[in-house]
Amino acid sequence: MATLEDDEVDIDPVKMIFPDEEGEEKKLTTLCDGAATPQLQQHYIRSTESTVVIRQLPSEGLSFQLWPAATTLVALLDDHLSHLRESPLASTLTALSNGGGNGRKLKILELGSGTGLVGIAAAVTLGANVTVTDLPHVIPNLRFNAEANADVVAQRGGTVDVAPLRWGEDDDMEVIGREFDLVLASDVVYHDHLFEPLIQTLRFLLNGDRRKVFVMAHLRRWKKDSTFFKKSKKLFDVEVLHTDPPKEGSRIGVVVYAFVGKI
Repeated sequence: MATLEDDEVDIDPVKMIFPDEEGEEKKLTTLCDGAATPQLQQHYIRSTESTVVIRQLPSEGLSFQLWPAATTLVALLDDHLSHLRESPLASTLTALSNGGGNGRKLKILELGSGTGLVGIAAAVTLGANVTVTDLPHVIPNLRFNAEANADVVAQRGGTVDVAPLRWGEDDDMEVIGREFDLVLASDVVYHDHLFEPLIQTLRFLLNGDRRKVFVMAHLRRWKKDSTFFKKSKKLFDVEVLHTDPPKEGSRIGVVVYAFVGKI
């Protein structure tokens, strides 16, 4: 898998993720206006001795490039959730990764997939049937990456489907359905106007079923992020599963959370 140093060369995440307090979102967007040419990045999946290739299009916006939280979540998937052994939810997640113990393949939905790295890695590491989703304008690059890795996914017994999903839109959610065992996401909490649509989508997907888990990798950028978690904790039991140490010069590392619907 690509190293953190590789990621820094491509997107310089320290500068983009930890800007000054004032004008943070504007700076974050401005810093993404650089490279106009596609960037291909290889990610080695140690547990399956596989390589996933991802195309980034930085000039197209935030959804078209890789972010540190995705790298963290891929690392956890690569270790088959072994980092989570001490978590009270470990038995649930282990059961999910084994298809619930009934021999069927795990069904996974990824929200805000962007380049699709996390969802594709989940299909490779867990041999799962994965649906990656994002806004309609992101779908072409998402589909490109799914097709580019179709062979390695198939070799591991998984599948990757691509579908548009606008959070909070009833029509989109009904098409996607809720027949998923596990929901994944990374770096999806950043625009406050999307907090409520995301929570609405999670309520639909988890539907109060405590056998279903939403696992989200998040790197806090702004104080307003706490609003999302305050709202979420009214509806879900939220637990910290894993925390990355901060990178040198940074204030905080990536945190991975598990959300389970309250009964």
